[in-house]
Amino acid sequence: MQDLWRLPAADLAALVKSKQVSAKEAAASALARLDAVNPKLNAVVDHRPDEVLKQAAEVDARVARGEDPGMLAGVPVTVKVNIDQKGFANTNGLKLQRDAIATENSPVIDNFRKAGAVILGRTNCPAFSYRWFTTNLVHGDTKNPRDPSITPGGSSGGAGSAVAAGIGHIAHGTDIAGSIRYPAYACGVHGLRPTLGRVAAFNPGLPERGIGPQIEAVSGPLARTIRDLRIALAALSARDPRDPWWVPAPLEGPPMPKRAALCLDPDGLDPVPEVKAAVTDAGERLKRAGWTVDEIPDTPPLREPADWNRKLWIGDNYEAQLAAAEKEGDPGALACLYGNRAKVTPFDRADFSRALTRRATLAREWIVFLEKYPVLVMPVSGELPFPDQLDRKDDASFARVWHAQLTQIAIPFMGLPGLTVSTGLLGRVPVGVQVVAGRFREDLCLSAGEAIEAGGVPPSPIDPVS
Repeated sequence: MQDLWRLPAADLAALVKSKQVSAKEAAASALARLDAVNPKLNAVVDHRPDEVLKQAAEVDARVARGEDPGMLAGVPVTVKVNIDQKGFANTNGLKLQRDAIATENSPVIDNFRKAGAVILGRTNCPAFSYRWFTTNLVHGDTKNPRDPSITPGGSSGGAGSAVAAGIGHIAHGTDIAGSIRYPAYACGVHGLRPTLGRVAAFNPGLPERGIGPQIEAVSGPLARTIRDLRIALAALSARDPRDPWWVPAPLEGPPMPKRAALCLDPDGLDPVPEVKAAVTDAGERLKRAGWTVDEIPDTPPLREPADWNRKLWIGDNYEAQLAAAEKEGDPGALACLYGNRAKVTPFDRADFSRALTRRATLAREWIVFLEKYPVLVMPVSGELPFPDQLDRKDDASFARVWHAQLTQIAIPFMGLPGLTVSTGLLGRVPVGVQVVAGRFREDLCLSAGEAIEAGGVPPSPIDPVS
């Protein structure tokens, strides 16, 4: 079984648990695939084969002793280079942090390992994880395996590129403004942004994050099947006392009617026709699966929460962020900060108070809406995946990129879960939809996602194209 890297994570874990395949064989297959395709992609920027095989041997030993090896037994996974993994640098795409060697693991690493996963390698991100494109001065450019002329997404672009190309069965990403959902969209795979508090996260080797990232940024999985997202979420959502935001919420909530709202043009997004067609198609897929689907003219506000997200994320402590970016010298990070300056500054104590006050009001409005419609289907982006580095072309292109990402930027402000489901290809360019549900109702996102997925998805894993 030389092509173990092709299997869904759930199938591979079952083979390892039943001793039909060893975790070491799975790891060797994953390492061979990484060696074969990563030079074309630069998705994984740090990995140590000896340590990978050592982790696999530990899983095999648990199986041999008759112990439960975990729900991800022997499954090779990748993790983003912006979380702490003992002995590795948490660079976050920065030369400034290339010597920031972690002395202990993030909860994400520990929970993956407790579930039996094997950490295959660390995936690339843009400097400071700022952008929907993935390049930096320490690790270089990451390419999209479906089409190198389009972005692999960001900031978890290495994660999306890796999982689409079969480098690992599940990828870890982080998301404060679309950084899981957009790489999944751009690379033609699925990606789940969990509810704030679902997945414990913490970087013990770095300073505490500001309140904006604390209440908006989350860790979550990317995978080639919705089923694999389910088991990845179950593994990642285990308790860790180091994250004070973690909530012991059940993975399955109370039954809700299979009713979805469909919105083609939320809050003036004005998507391109291909994006609208994908949303309409997803609605038809849900109807065929027995869902009631109501097309609605608009959603609760998206533009206002997107603006507040931007201010809490970039405007809070803006001058310090700018000083760090200028010291790093990364052109993309500087473009992000200079391009947003007028929209996020000044951000004083009164603005900060208004942001948190409005968060309660807007979150309430969305939660009430999602009681009526348990699931909302809308665009991931107003456009198809962008030409790579479009945000650095000129001022108009920068504004175009940020406008198109409205639905991604807004959802984190309310702490809601969001799922990208990849639904097809237009030539070599992927397209998909975003599914949103109420707080801690990832199960509803995934249920709708499975119904949409059943209607067809882009083939994966794939060999990188030139």
